[in-house]
Amino acid sequence: MTSFDSKYDMFPAGDVGVVEGEMNIPSRGVPSGDSMEFNTLDEPIKETFMRDLRAVGNKFYHVLLPREKSSLLKEWDLWGPLLLCTFMATVLQGEEEADNTNDGGPEFAEVFVLVWIGAAIVTLNSKLLGGNISFFQSVCVLGYCLFPIALSLIVCRLILFATQNSFLFFLRLTITMVGFAWATFAATKFLGDSQPEGKKALAVFPICLFYFILSWLVVSH
Repeated sequence: MTSFDSKYDMFPAGDVGVVEGEMNIPSRGVPSGDSMEFNTLDEPIKETFMRDLRAVGNKFYHVLLPREKSSLLKEWDLWGPLLLCTFMATVLQGEEEADNTNDGGPEFAEVFVLVWIGAAIVTLNSKLLGGNISFFQSVCVLGYCLFPIALSLIVCRLILFATQNSFLFFLRLTITMVGFAWATFAATKFLGDSQPEGKKALAVFPICLFYFILSWLVVSH
């Protein structure tokens, strides 16, 4: 009992003072200016959606006016390519009542697979040639550069409402070729510097073929 009493005597019997103090937790600074650090855990869904939508629209703008070469490579995403691919596949898909003399156009899945498999093959070719960008960066650029072809598809569909003749066919062909040329130019503008010297032509040819096939679908259906 002596040992227990000695330990008990260490704590004096009396009033115990109030312990007061402050605990300051350093808070993370709010990013300002062009800082790209976002804390999205507490961000409302609407703000997240609008921010992503503005980012997609900004990439479409850079495709139409390809001035800054790294604009599509800094923050890559696949939302824009997915939207364009779904839109083109929906518009180009054939009609169920098409007869044997007219196939009515490709199926939705055919266009969808053609876009993604084609972009993957072009990207693999670029990587085998020694390209210095990642797989998804290349797919992002190829997908976003479909935007001019998608615009030509819209215009061609509007022209099809009129009675067709040779002039309107050549008009649709011209519009589609402009979209094809602009898509190819934008893609090579963004991806050109990623290829080693002497191999850029080998990388550009599959890009031209990829967009040419999609442009042919636009003008022929």
